[in-house]
Parts: sequence; C-alpha cells; structure tokens
Amino acid sequence: MNLSSLVPTVVLTGFLGAGKTSLLNTLLKDPMLANACVVINEFGEIGIDHLLVEKSDDNIVELAAGCLCCTIRGDLINTLADLIARRDAGTIKAFDRIIIETTGLADPAPVLHALMRDELLLRRLRLEGVITVVDGVNGWATLDAHPEALKQVAVADRIVLTKLDLLSGLEGEDKMFAIIGRLRQLNPTARLLTTHRGEASAERLFTMGLFDATTKTANVQAWMNDEALLRDGHHHHDVSRHDAHIRSFALREVNAISPQGLELFFELLANFHGANLLRMKGLIKTSDDPTRPLAVHGVQHVFHPPVRLASWPDGVEETRLVFIVKDIAKAEIENLFKAFTEQISGGAAAFTDKTLSLQR
Repeated sequence: MNLSSLVPTVVLTGFLGAGKTSLLNTLLKDPMLANACVVINEFGEIGIDHLLVEKSDDNIVELAAGCLCCTIRGDLINTLADLIARRDAGTIKAFDRIIIETTGLADPAPVLHALMRDELLLRRLRLEGVITVVDGVNGWATLDAHPEALKQVAVADRIVLTKLDLLSGLEGEDKMFAIIGRLRQLNPTARLLTTHRGEASAERLFTMGLFDATTKTANVQAWMNDEALLRDGHHHHDVSRHDAHIRSFALREVNAISPQGLELFFELLANFHGANLLRMKGLIKTSDDPTRPLAVHGVQHVFHPPVRLASWPDGVEETRLVFIVKDIAKAEIENLFKAFTEQISGGAAAFTDKTLSLQR
C-alpha cells in the first residue's frame, strides 16, 4: 500500500457546546484546507451557511474557501464511497483531504471502525488522526457526566481546549490548570493545543499522521508520542471516579513476532479486551522481515490492516505500541504479546503452554 496516494482523513469530535463550529469555521479559511471535503452528521449543527457559494446538488455544496461540504444521509461508508466515486468521475471538485465531523453526543469509535475495516475505504483513504475539542469552562463537568466525552478525549491525537479566555483571576487560573492536568492524565500522548493563543492552527492540527506527504517520510515519534508515557512511569488517574478506569501505557519488545503470532495476538486481544481497548497504535517487529516494521492501528475490536514501512524511521528495531484502555492492566496485554515473541526465541512448546494459560 502506497500511503502517499491515499487521501488523509481526520475525525473531528467533541461534546456538545465544546466549540467545534467555531474551530471548523476558522480552519476552513486556511489555504492548507482549500481543497478539503467536510463530511458532517447534521447540516444545521455546523454554522457554515455564510461560507456557501453554490449547491452542486442536494448533498454536496462548495464553500467560499474552495472546500466541499456534504451531509451524511445514512451510512457513513456509503457517503464516503459516493464522494470517492464522484471525485474519480470528475463530477465534484477533486479534494485532497477529508474532515469527518461527528455529532457532539457521538462515541467516535464507530466512525473509526468504518475507516479501518471497509475494503474500498482502505484502498483510497488513510486515517490521519482524531481531533477532539474540549470546553475549557464546562469541560470538567462534561467529563464527569458523560462517558462519551471521556472516550472522545481518550482516542484523540490532538486535543483542542477552547474558551480559556473566559477564565479570569486566580480561580480561573486554577480551573485552567485543573482541566489541562485532567486531559493530560486521560490521554498523555495527545498534543494539547488552545484556541485563545492561536495554537490550534491547521498546520499543527493536520500534521499528525504516520506519513507526511510533504516530506515522504514516516514521523513515528510525532504519531505515537510514547515518550509522554515513558516520562511518567507512575501514571495515576485519581482526578475523577470515571477517569480511574482509563489508563495509558507503552509496550516495548526487542524480540520479533511471527506473522502468524501477530494475527493470533490481534485475535485474542479483540476477543478478550476489544470492548475496553479504546485505542492502540505503533510499530511491530516481525520475524519474516525484521528490518521493515509494520505500522498498526486498532480501535476496540477492529484493527487496520498493517502497513509495511520501508525501514525503521529512527533506526531502532524494536516493537513499540501505545495503548489507551479502560479497566485493562498493562501486564495482561504485555504478557500476551511476550508469549508470542517467546515463540521465536524459546520454542513452540513454551509458547503453547503460556498462551493456553492466558486464554484460561
């Protein structure tokens, strides 16, 4: 699979009232997104009417900035497939990026599932990442009251904190540091940006994917940001009764895993932990081609088909995986993965015994 030929696709999420409308309006004026296509759940939820120039049909509109915008009439997969078909046929303006905006109450997992398992979409689109917008004033209460908001933060690659300019005085400062601390504990690997300082620019938000089309290289560290986990080896989640269930950790392993072992590892991971596997991404060293890593990405029960990279981007030949989970101990996943790498270094018998004990 040639990653440079795929259309980068971003999921924009955030709870009701977080400020997705304002952020999207600002971003669409950036020349970097001049040829973007925006897919939204409910047309009325996004205040972009003032940017509309003309209607192509009853579903596709062209914005003043040159972007296209469409609404989801039914199934997201069908909507995206239709957009790709129209792009190929030349009946709509060619787009070079897709932004999918979810409804404020939505769990983002189903959208990610669609992008990771449909064969047509896998051949044409590349999931660049997830942007989650959080209200700096009301975000704490929202996280306490709505599990969907916790998931939106947990799966994010970029977190945009809005409305901090409304906080003032010592009380406002305390509130700002509290919400920032909570977001960093919920998701240490996401890059946190704010709107009041102009940090949430298109350049910073839309350069989070594994493959950078402008340099034709894979920036693994920016994609995984696992050093955020390694710096804080004693990561605690005591800021909320809900947050205590969500944890993040990094897994590293120098031994290679066989292709068959990797397939079984994913299968067992999905079967035993899928519901609580909020997100997983990383590079894997395989025994059949240890000098060229596999880039992997998963959400709950669904795993994106692994992509073989040309080489280890930083020259370090070791498996590196980042997990964001709910109620799963690091040792459970680490021991399961090591059972398969020990198959290579310690023999099939030890592997079989250990794997059977894990399944029990």
